[in-house]
Amino acid sequence: QVQLVESGGGLVQPGGSLRLSCAASGFTFSIYTMRWYRQAPGKERELVAFITPAGGSTMYAESVKGRFTISRDNAKNTVYLQMNNLKPEDTAIYYCNAYRPLIFWGQGTQVTVSS
Repeated sequence: QVQLVESGGGLVQPGGSLRLSCAASGFTFSIYTMRWYRQAPGKERELVAFITPAGGSTMYAESVKGRFTISRDNAKNTVYLQMNNLKPEDTAIYYCNAYRPLIFWGQGTQVTVSS
């Protein structure tokens, strides 16, 4: 049974940090590109970052570049998203996604940035 379980979300003040984790099981994690998406209320889901299977390449949306860092530990079947200097516009549900050869989604974790 394929599972992607996100954790680490919560309420944080502007300028604060959070670290999201996504634990994978039921598939060969190490061959998948892993991606983080987010969806804010009333907006479309957007790609935040991705990391290639061996972790050699990463990509970030312009809106988070320099503040967010994606990483993975293939021994633990886990992908992370370190989020620093959070802004209110980062408020969204954050989803973990495994991409190619199939596509899997997690259930999401809420991140709220507010004073």
